[in-house]
Amino acid sequence: MEEMITQILQNFKIEKLNEMQLASLEANEKPNDVVLLSSTGSGKTLAFLLPVLQRLDKTNNKTQALVVVPSRELALQIEQVFKTMGTGFKVTSCYGGHKREIEENNLLQAPALIVGTPGRIGDHIRRGNMQVDSIETLVLDEFDKSLELGFQEEMAFIIESVKNLKKRILTSATEATEIPDFIQLNDPLRLNFLTGEKEAALEVKVIMSDDKDKSDTLFRLVCYFGNRSTIIFCNHREAVERTSALLADKGIVNVYYHGALEQQERESALAKFRNGTSNILVTTDLASRGLDIPNIRYIIHYHLPATEDVFTHRNGRTARMEASGTAILIIGPEEKVPDYIPTNTQEIELPESNELPEKPKWSTLFIAAGKKDKVNKIDIVGFLTNKGQLKKEDIGLIEVKDFFSFVAVRKVKVSNILVNIKDEKIKNKKVKIDIAK
Repeated sequence: MEEMITQILQNFKIEKLNEMQLASLEANEKPNDVVLLSSTGSGKTLAFLLPVLQRLDKTNNKTQALVVVPSRELALQIEQVFKTMGTGFKVTSCYGGHKREIEENNLLQAPALIVGTPGRIGDHIRRGNMQVDSIETLVLDEFDKSLELGFQEEMAFIIESVKNLKKRILTSATEATEIPDFIQLNDPLRLNFLTGEKEAALEVKVIMSDDKDKSDTLFRLVCYFGNRSTIIFCNHREAVERTSALLADKGIVNVYYHGALEQQERESALAKFRNGTSNILVTTDLASRGLDIPNIRYIIHYHLPATEDVFTHRNGRTARMEASGTAILIIGPEEKVPDYIPTNTQEIELPESNELPEKPKWSTLFIAAGKKDKVNKIDIVGFLTNKGQLKKEDIGLIEVKDFFSFVAVRKVKVSNILVNIKDEKIKNKKVKIDIAK
């Protein structure tokens, strides 16, 4: 292996492996799974591809390793790095937007390594295009971003399908992310090469409320922030619904989320928040762990968190993946700033006048068909462009669940599209389509 590493370094015109890459090689020689925390651009790809290469067997002509990534760009980049390594092993990448027929042909003679996005990998597994029983090594690169982008279901399906795994390698550029149980880590070794600079991306501020119920302060604060992505945390389900209704009555578009909602209602609320139909989510602490919601700008602690741990988990929804974020605590007249908040924390002063935030430009359609009906994102785009006469730029984020789907469309197009598709079919089947409740 040393000779091969020397040759690989020459191919990349690198003198030697860095400290993080050496640590990864050493850790991956042990039977434990490995979690590697390292910033973007630090050589992370080689840090996991070298251990993967060590585990590949030239006498085995089946697929032996799988790398799952959050984006097509990353899939193509890793495929190129592996090719540049000059290992003699076949690699192929699979991702949404790439012709499936091409990928199916590439998979006919099983590559030793497959790199792909969760949705497309899951699709190939369901279609029987991939030999999953022979895969012993799984890498989840930038797994935190995959979780944030809404791939949790697909990732769980992939891990459930790849039953003979002997090694899992997870990489991330952020410390905050919790690793879901479905990944089934085996006594993981953690290698943390983050400098801690990312932590500074989160600002904490306080605002004092003269009113005990704090609702007027919350309203003014939301107006002050404008149309930015915001999560408002309350301590109880009843408070979530009451706060959501108070904001709605004052003209603030918002959705709410808590554990007593039906699954479809929960999925609908999150879909609307993710796709920009609503920029405000009012929720309990249910939303503080493991939810795949990217690009949150503000966290508002309408009710003070019970503990510092709760505070930290709530704040973990923002300031992720090099984005900045701000956490604000609203302090009522009978409350005091928690001890774990620094005494020099900035206090927000609100202007006297309130201007309602601009209304979102997107609306969400509910489609009563999903994966189990063999409906996918491409089918939905085709249906909405052909039958609904929408342009592609009028279609936003699409989420396909097992039995239903959500799709964002420009609000100004909604009434037209519902007329256009009234008697049309998806996949030769009449399906209920309406504005998501």
